[in-house]
Amino acid sequence: MSMQRYALFLDFDGTLVDIVPTPDAVVVSDELRETLCALRERFDGALALVSGRRIDNIDAFMAPHQFDVGGLHGLEIRIAGKFLERPVSDRAGLNAIAGHLSKRLIEWPGAMLEDKEHSLAVHWRMAPEAGPTLADLMEEATASLGHDYRLQRGKSVAEILPAHADKGRAIEAILNEAPYKDRTPIFFGDDATDEDGIRIVNSRGGLSVNVGARSSAAMFREPDPHYVRARLRGWAQVLPEDFTADLRGAD
Repeated sequence: MSMQRYALFLDFDGTLVDIVPTPDAVVVSDELRETLCALRERFDGALALVSGRRIDNIDAFMAPHQFDVGGLHGLEIRIAGKFLERPVSDRAGLNAIAGHLSKRLIEWPGAMLEDKEHSLAVHWRMAPEAGPTLADLMEEATASLGHDYRLQRGKSVAEILPAHADKGRAIEAILNEAPYKDRTPIFFGDDATDEDGIRIVNSRGGLSVNVGARSSAAMFREPDPHYVRARLRGWAQVLPEDFTADLRGAD
């Protein structure tokens, strides 16, 4: 294997696990948990999940194992069991928005509000016809909160979150800590929410992988989470001599 040392960053939904109708319906197999544990050893501990989910939510899916995580688009960061960052926010504005959204969502039974405490996400995968209206509604709600918040759009979801939150920031912060420091990052992500991470990884001379067919700044592509899981299983057994060549073969 190359003498260059790497750190592996993985998005969760749509990358490691398949997209499902609701966030709670995700299924994480024992095989995936075991693969991630083996990969963490292969990368000498430098493996982190970077997600829009809360860290405690990721932990519940990964139990009994616990991984390094950048949660809530980087608002929460935990490495080796210790929190580098935990968000503090004024809930007054979000509470008012949450109440308003809850009333409006009654119009679309398939849509749902996910309250992550420090952010609010509206999902409409089960009510696709509501997408344009709900996206506009979330734009208006975000604007009412001022410059401290921004709107993040994803696949059939829009999320109001603190303006400084993004996955690129999370990856940068983690790369400043052991055992990630001075390593070359590899990042797999599938959605617009992952583009900040992809740009940071590219700027650091790392390797970025988009999962799916959407347009992306990523250097490589995997068709879907099934292929990602298969590739990671292979890496868990034997790391490639040349990651670039290995990923190019999948593109």
